[in-house]
Amino acid sequence: MASGKLSPRQKMINLMYLVFIAMLALNMSKEVLSAFGLLDKKITQVNADTTQRNDSFMASLATKAAEQPEQYAPVKAKADRVSEVSQVLDTYIENIKGMMMGTLKPEDAEDYEVQDKPDFLDQRFFKGDKLKPEGQEFLDQINTYRTEMLAALGDSYPDISGSIENGFSTEPVTNRDGKKVDWLNYNFEGFPLVASKTKLTSLQNDVKVIKNELLSKMLAGQQATALSFTQYNTLLEQSKSAFYAGEAFDGGIVLGRKDPNTKPNRVELTLDGRPLSAEQTTIENGKVKLNISAGAAGDHKIEGNLIFLQEGKEVEIPVNVSFATITKPNSAVISADKMNVVYRGVDNPMTISIPGIPDNKVSASAAGLTKGTGSKYIMKPGQGRTVSINARGTLPDGAAVNTTTEFRIKDIPRPIGSIRGETGDGSCVRMQRQGLEIASVGAALEDFDFDLNLNVTGFSFKVSGQPTVVISGNKLNSQAKGTLNRAKRGETVQIFDINATISGNSGYKLKKISPICIELTN
Repeated sequence: MASGKLSPRQKMINLMYLVFIAMLALNMSKEVLSAFGLLDKKITQVNADTTQRNDSFMASLATKAAEQPEQYAPVKAKADRVSEVSQVLDTYIENIKGMMMGTLKPEDAEDYEVQDKPDFLDQRFFKGDKLKPEGQEFLDQINTYRTEMLAALGDSYPDISGSIENGFSTEPVTNRDGKKVDWLNYNFEGFPLVASKTKLTSLQNDVKVIKNELLSKMLAGQQATALSFTQYNTLLEQSKSAFYAGEAFDGGIVLGRKDPNTKPNRVELTLDGRPLSAEQTTIENGKVKLNISAGAAGDHKIEGNLIFLQEGKEVEIPVNVSFATITKPNSAVISADKMNVVYRGVDNPMTISIPGIPDNKVSASAAGLTKGTGSKYIMKPGQGRTVSINARGTLPDGAAVNTTTEFRIKDIPRPIGSIRGETGDGSCVRMQRQGLEIASVGAALEDFDFDLNLNVTGFSFKVSGQPTVVISGNKLNSQAKGTLNRAKRGETVQIFDINATISGNSGYKLKKISPICIELTN
């Protein structure tokens, strides 16, 4: 179109074509500039939204770290480091953008078609084929961000580390002609101001998005660890702590989480209605350990709340559990089936209990039965040959237990007379005359289970060939001594019709006491 001879008319047409093409190119450039401006505006809004999400996340993480420091403090420390490194680069880029916009008139801030000059960054970053200190500072800022972020992440998040490594690399770039071009020249030299500003805004977006993704993964990872099945163990849940043979079992296996990092901020518990002190509860290994004794036999109830802080508010986890204490056996129970016997005239000690039921929920009744402490009772049988003792109790499930046991009633065995503590064992007691004069007459219950004190109140004394002397008390009186003096050596004297009473129970009539014979040795 420009070769050979052309007529004036053709030259005019060709010129008009050139002008038309130039006008098309000019209009296209303005549309491209406007597109960059609109894109920059949209990315700026996205950045604002991402910043708000990141700030909310950091505030929430700070609350969690304050409430549960063992679990969230390490996460917050890493998040703080990521925020610090990200903020440095973001602020640096924002300052450059501010200086760029400072070269425009205020009214041209959103007139993207006039933001077509590359002068600001070209003059700030480049001097011929070399970088100015400001250009080197820009590269150093990006390199520092990349290095410190990778150091903060370590080996924890390889996918995000890869994004940082690639997205913030400042290595030379191969252009469309296959030539290596320095990264800063390739991305910022000769570009219109609005295009460079959009690219800087996009770089800020990369920083904020990486921070958001990283913080999300950090929290999700910590929560996944807390919720991992390795943090769970199995618990047996049942309506009561003990069951009886043949009773339906209502227990079930449930999962319980035991996380050493999850600790209540406060514990408010009671044991059988009494508040537990701070010394009685210890938080360790994800559980509240109770430093208490099992207490007396019976059912015990622990109630109250474990209080956690969640988003600055207290959340109460109710506690309503129970345990049973049974008496520790220290001996075997052995009974003679035919020896259910109580004795008339004495206090028969008895133990009455029902296995599995505390003593305070057991009652017993019978004629002559009185309750002592705990499971101890005293039986004083009256007339008759037998007595029935009825024991009643209530099981934890409300079922009643009612048992009646019959006991035979026996009298106290026949006592044996004694002199000077000797019974003679079926033969005469050999004594000197002088010893008999001062000796005391007594009565004994040999091989009897109760240690009774018998008081002799009188007896009869007989020397062969002489009248019987009836004596009041437990020693020979003067008349009996006179009769004794008339007895011969080797002669046998008798003590009989011995009367005695039980100390503390003079109303009980003992069986007839066996007599004593004494052989005089002088």
